[in-house]
Amino acid sequence: MENILEKIVKNKKTEELNKLNAVKIVNNLFGDLMERERDVLVRRFGLNGNEAETLEKIGGLHNLTRERVRQIEVGGIRKLKKLESLEGYLADVKTAVSQLLEAHGGLMEREFLLDILALFCIDAKSSDSERELYKKNFDFIISKLLEDQVERVDKHQNFNSFYRLKDQTISHLEDLAKELSSKINKAKKTVTIEELLGLIKELESYTKHQEKLDNGKEADITPIFKNEIFPELGEIINANKSLYSLIQAAKDIDRNKFGHWGLSEWPEVNPRKISDKIYLVLKNNGKPMHFTEIADKINEIGFDRKKANPGTCHNELILDDRYVLTDRGMYGLKEWQ
Repeated sequence: MENILEKIVKNKKTEELNKLNAVKIVNNLFGDLMERERDVLVRRFGLNGNEAETLEKIGGLHNLTRERVRQIEVGGIRKLKKLESLEGYLADVKTAVSQLLEAHGGLMEREFLLDILALFCIDAKSSDSERELYKKNFDFIISKLLEDQVERVDKHQNFNSFYRLKDQTISHLEDLAKELSSKINKAKKTVTIEELLGLIKELESYTKHQEKLDNGKEADITPIFKNEIFPELGEIINANKSLYSLIQAAKDIDRNKFGHWGLSEWPEVNPRKISDKIYLVLKNNGKPMHFTEIADKINEIGFDRKKANPGTCHNELILDDRYVLTDRGMYGLKEWQ
């Protein structure tokens, strides 16, 4: 099978991109629906870029019951699947999704897959809202019109919401995710992406399933990964697609704002308390900072929607024995001493 991924990345020709343009494909397919069917599907799946709407809200707009809206939704999708033109419109999307999943070990975290597909179609400098528009249209196509070949799994013990090829097992990936989480937990420290990939290659499950995990090296889509959406080095991701995809999907593993990986529950990975945010900022800075600078940095990074107040930061620095006063208003980590 011709590798459509490399072809699209290298050529970026308008004709080829149009065949993969999820927004245009959905608009063309919806031309065969009744106006109310179109409106229900657009609202239900956020295909106009807005948030997906509930059956109740849509029912209120159309003066219909929730059950009637659900029936229209199901009927509209059923009608799309029976269109003679469907296979032609979806041929390149089907190939691209299948090749992406195969290159990434048969499983990809949902957002990870959708981000890559969106970047095939739009410029890397496009707005977040435009990228979300494409992602939602791709999500609709894959989950509702390609469900015979690709399965979307939203609840899983080991992984966040993901897509998988229906004809491929993922038991080896489950084994790998479990063993990796255990190894990280024993290490009790965050690691860089290079170190994390090294840890994976030391696992018994990696040695056992290495042949299945190394099948994506022939597809070079490095340019796609050289984007702020994927903060790691593009070459590293491309050379380790199956392993990186596994890391992205693993429910227990996450990356902090400074590019270091660890268990999702660790304060150094996902800090919730202001004292933990302070620790992470100081550790990354590597030298003492004024408490006002620390507050500014926390707000600049945006760990969450909570704003850091300089006074609150100062109080935490005084009360938490992880920090030491080094000069007037300047604080460092006790572990540096």
